[in-house]
Amino acid sequence: MFKSGRFVAAQLDELRDDQVQPNGVDLTLDAVFEQTSAGRIGRDGKTIGERESVEAENGWYRLPPGGYVVRYVETVRIPEDHIGFLLPRSSLLRNSCMLDTAVWDAGYEGRGEGLLEVHHEIELEAGARIAQLVLADAAHSGTYEGDYQGEHVA
Repeated sequence: MFKSGRFVAAQLDELRDDQVQPNGVDLTLDAVFEQTSAGRIGRDGKTIGERESVEAENGWYRLPPGGYVVRYVETVRIPEDHIGFLLPRSSLLRNSCMLDTAVWDAGYEGRGEGLLEVHHEIELEAGARIAQLVLADAAHSGTYEGDYQGEHVA
């Protein structure tokens, strides 16, 4: 069963009122990056390609068509016995953009990232709501202890 937006909000810090939705919480845009070198994923590990920051102009990112890595402002904590799903806000879809994400396992904590596919030029303001996090009850064996645990958390 999916949890309420209030339950999800209790797993995050310092949210604006407009981020809490009936069934989840909106995550906001912190930074945008372009990958500049090849990554590598093998059976024995992975390497993330080099990235360059896309500079915002007066707080706005002007993005031509392409693929971008976006980082969210909020630190997310997925509680035990839950699984997190991050979905694009419909305003992205209505502007020819897609946000690709992965499952967030029980125990994950960090400021996650997603792949923003831009199919038509768009302008995004830093701090804009771009994704919605939902949590569902889930049986699990252990909790997340992968490479991205605590990512982008000071």
